[in-house]
This record gives sequence, structure tokens and C-alpha cells, in this order.
Amino acid sequence: MMNSEDTQVINLVADIGGTNIRLAITENNNITEILSYECAQFPRLIDVIRQYLAEKQLTNASINACLAIACPADDDLISMTNLPWQFSQKELKAELKLNKLMLINDYTAIAMAIPMLTDGQKVKIGGGEPIANKPIAVCGPGTGLGVANIIPVDNNWHCLSGEGGHIDFAPVDELDIQILQYLKTFKKRVSYEQLLSGYGLEQIYQALVVIKSEDSPAASETKLTAKDISAQAINGNCPLCQQALAQFCKVLGSFAGNLALTTASLGGVYIAGGIVPRFIDYVKNSGFRERFEMKGRMSHLNQQTPTYVITESQPGLIGAAAYLNQVCK
Repeated sequence: MMNSEDTQVINLVADIGGTNIRLAITENNNITEILSYECAQFPRLIDVIRQYLAEKQLTNASINACLAIACPADDDLISMTNLPWQFSQKELKAELKLNKLMLINDYTAIAMAIPMLTDGQKVKIGGGEPIANKPIAVCGPGTGLGVANIIPVDNNWHCLSGEGGHIDFAPVDELDIQILQYLKTFKKRVSYEQLLSGYGLEQIYQALVVIKSEDSPAASETKLTAKDISAQAINGNCPLCQQALAQFCKVLGSFAGNLALTTASLGGVYIAGGIVPRFIDYVKNSGFRERFEMKGRMSHLNQQTPTYVITESQPGLIGAAAYLNQVCK
């Protein structure tokens, strides 16, 4: 794009996590020039952005930027949760001489990406069909449990973000109750994130080790990572891992079903994050969808609501682009 003085105008987007940062250029919601950097290699966020602009020969461009970041983004001062990066939004905008700067939470970006996804960027789990222009919910088990909702307003999508992953865990079946009782032995409060995350899958497994210890005393010495648990569950090598992953899917179904009821998300409920896309076929054959629909008198509502797993590798960049282009159009 060129302005009246022939200065190049670009829309810059970024997806900033605790380990990596991805930057790209967007125009008309197309993403190009994607580069990824290790955050630990840079003392400040501004250093990464400057390197990207230098590599792409864009140091003299007029820039609008939208940065999706894995921490709260409502205040001027941004302090990343898993990185020693701290900066002022106003100072960052001034130092980079940006036309516009928008910082949004990473799950706001993922939510904003959903209306842009094609069938090739998501996998449907179970029944139900989306209704156009109805609320959409997304949750993502990963390092934590991210949650966001988008609603249509005046032909645009607006995101309602929050900390939904930290709501109280509500057990449904007897095994849920036993897992909760185990977690309560060393935690004052148990949220859904304590079960629906990488750490959560490990805690479900450890709970089962204790619950089943009378039958398998040696298992109490076993420590497995979330990746190990899911891999062994899928290949059938470990019955306890299979039970842990099966219960993880059930709890995820209950939680996703709660989101559907909270905002009447007839546009669909989407599962993001780095964990579930690794075992989509397992989820399809698990108790996920049954638990999603099992809502008593409101079961009919969730039976109508479709559920999807996002398989697109760059939803954060797509969502940041959608957000930026919506603001700048």
C-alpha cells in the first residue's frame, strides 16, 4: 500500500508467546513474510521487531501494528508472565514511530481468527451445525487454559476475553470426584486449568496412580510428562495413561459445554492450544462430545452447537490480522 507521499504503508502483526515470537505482514487478511524468533535471544520486544523490519527492509515504512501477546494487555505497562520483557505501549509506539499500535491478548487473537478459518483449518467433532452471526466460544488447553468469546456487533466481531480457565472445577462422575479429592490434598482451590492443561493431564495421571495404587503399587514411583501420557495412551501401551487421557477428554467436554451455555455459542465452540490437535482421532472416539451435550434440561441447546478443533498452525497471526484490518478498514 502507498500513501499520497509514496511512503510504503504496511500492516505488521505478531504472535508473542513465552518461547517464540512470530511476525508477519498482512494485507486484506492475507499473511505473508512470516518469520519466527526465539524470545530468549532478545533482551526486549522492540529489539525483535527492529530486527524483523531490518530483515524485510521495512525500516522506513509507515506501520500499523497489532501484537497478540500471552499476557493481559489492557494497561499501558505490559509485563509478560513467562519472560522478563516489560514495556510501555506508548513508548513502544513512539520508539518505533508507528501510526497505530494495538496489543491484544493471545486468546483474543485466536478468537478473532475463527471466522476466517476454512474447513481445512479445523476438524469437526460430533454433531450440530453453526448458525451464522451467533456467538462463538474458544478454549485452549496448553501451558494454561485460555478462554475467549466473540460476538457479532454491527457487521464486525468483538471479543469478550477473560480468565475463564480459572473458574472452579465441577466434577460430574465418580472419577472426577476422586480426582478432585486427590487435588484437594495439596491445593486449596481447584480450577479447570488444574486439569485442562499439560500440567493438568499430568495431575490427572498422578491422581489415578494414587487412586489405583492398591492394584499397582509400583506405579506410585512413575513420573510421566503430558507428552508421554498422551503418546502411551494413543499407542495402547499404558492402561493408566489411556484412562488419564480419556478423563481429560471428558472434563474438556464438560468445560466446553459450559462455555456453550454461558454465551449460547450457537456459532460453535472451538478447541485451540497445543495439546488437543495431537490426538484429534482419540477425541472423536472419547467421551468429549457426550459430556459436551450432557446438560440436563439444556442438553438440546448443546446438541445443536457444533464443536471443532483448530488445526491451523498460525491462528494468532490470522486473528491479529483480522483485528487490525477490522480497525483499519
